[in-house]
Amino acid sequence: MDLDVFVTAHRAEWDRLDTLLRRRAKLTGAEADELVELYQRTATHLSLLQSSAPDPQLTGRLTQLTARARATVAGTRRASWRDAGHFLAAGFPAALYRTRHWWITTALVSVLVAAAIGWWIATNPEVQSAIAAPAEIREMTRPGGQYESYYSTHAATSFAAQVWTNNAQVAAISLVFGVFLGLPVLWVLFQNMLNLGVGIGLMSSAGRLDTFLGLVLPHGLLELTAVFVAAGTGLRLGWTVIDPGHRDRRTALAQEGRAALGMAIGLAVVLFVSGVIEGFVTPSSLPTWARVTIGVVAEALFLAYVFVLGRRHARAGETGDVAAADRGPEQPAAA
Repeated sequence: MDLDVFVTAHRAEWDRLDTLLRRRAKLTGAEADELVELYQRTATHLSLLQSSAPDPQLTGRLTQLTARARATVAGTRRASWRDAGHFLAAGFPAALYRTRHWWITTALVSVLVAAAIGWWIATNPEVQSAIAAPAEIREMTRPGGQYESYYSTHAATSFAAQVWTNNAQVAAISLVFGVFLGLPVLWVLFQNMLNLGVGIGLMSSAGRLDTFLGLVLPHGLLELTAVFVAAGTGLRLGWTVIDPGHRDRRTALAQEGRAALGMAIGLAVVLFVSGVIEGFVTPSSLPTWARVTIGVVAEALFLAYVFVLGRRHARAGETGDVAAADRGPEQPAAA
């Protein structure tokens, strides 16, 4: 594309669109139709420039111009509680369902890794001694030891808030840094599975694996599922950098990035629930079967949320992305 020829051919249209947007008086019907037509043309011009002859200054001007025109044509609106309710009732479960293959695979592989690490530690005393001195391991694994007292040392409210904040940070890191080809996500995920595997191995070697699982399962089922969802979404975002599919890379990253941001908001709610369970149910005096049942019910409700509600809305066209009116102009890609 000859950029000078392109600008000369279309500058008058851009200037006319700018003039109409600056008009303080109410537009006539003909002028309104003209504004819509010029907006559509300018959006097309912007796409052509981005794909053929990217010029930062000109692209910036047209991006600003189309954004102003879109706001005028579509009208501006503020996010409302209705938007939040729609997202939690339709967008979020649909996004979870759409990405299910990523986070289910992530969950299966991660659990196998944690189990393998636990078995390796439990069956190898030399590995246990490399982790800590025998006296320290006995202190950690004895009845009332560090693994058990961890959940009851602090007040339930502050502990739940601390757990929620920590897990939300882990989920956010997995989602945000997934764009770096997913490598930071794999590291964060491995660290979590390593910690879980060490607990399984040490408590198993002490003959108290049932106690450990009784402490972890009430909150851990939902908590780990949220972590796996975040990791799977981050890995999906990283793969988009490598293979954007039928979309151009910029559009694909924008779409998946917006979906990942929405996922972070939804997972914050899920992790809040798991934090409440960890703060109030896990250290409670309820029998183990009752605490585990609460965790299983919470996990079952989440899975129903995904595979019943999410599947229904995904089939209806929900993607978890923002509304079309709130998106920027997207560059078409050749099939």
